[in-house]
Amino acid sequence: MCHSTESRPPAAPVTGSVKEAGPLTLTSADDTRFGAFQALPGEPNGRNVVILPDVRGVHAYYQDLARRFAEAGFGAVVVDYYGRTAGVGERNDDFDWQPLLPQVQADEVAADVRAAAEHVTAANPGATFSVGFCFGGGQSWRLAAGDLPLAGSIGFYGNPAHVEDVVEKVSSPVLMLIAGDDVATPQEKFHELDAKLKAAGATHEMYVYDNAPHSFFDRSFGEWREACDDAWRRILAFTSTHSATS
Repeated sequence: MCHSTESRPPAAPVTGSVKEAGPLTLTSADDTRFGAFQALPGEPNGRNVVILPDVRGVHAYYQDLARRFAEAGFGAVVVDYYGRTAGVGERNDDFDWQPLLPQVQADEVAADVRAAAEHVTAANPGATFSVGFCFGGGQSWRLAAGDLPLAGSIGFYGNPAHVEDVVEKVSSPVLMLIAGDDVATPQEKFHELDAKLKAAGATHEMYVYDNAPHSFFDRSFGEWREACDDAWRRILAFTSTHSATS
């Protein structure tokens, strides 16, 4: 898994109120019901995010992250990967995701993200982006090669392997936020993906936070506070720029 059970996300530099937050159940195009968590802003900024979590699904870290996005003005929905294999249910620290993860298919993730994007856009009109972490980071980057109604795709510490077979199809902007001391993925893999995206003419940005560990986006990591603040600034700038052009 990516973040520890005690980990919680840092607050955005822009902080407002959360109008409402709580769990919900959505239905994908193949009639699969899956769990999600929604947070809506008190002061909307005209943007939304669909959050793709790490392998644990809708864990408390990502519920808090949805609230942090809502505080920053975004409508936010976290999607769960296991509606087809484990049904709709709480994904706490005891959830056994390991036998289920190999069954998660990229096209099914995309279908669930589409349902979440349509839901959050109806609740909070505006441009919608995907934001993923670890397993979800790679899945988020991959969505930029699909036909979803997304203005861009953001990923923290994603696996480039999730994108390599669709690089030539990437058509929406990509933001890659990379841990410089990521033990899960060799740095050369990120740079290879960066080069492939450049060769394909894809609109993308990659930032490497030197020496930062995998899962550095954590408010308890005081030594990485500047990296967390910078990542937030880049997310706000990226979504502002590409919501204006979507």
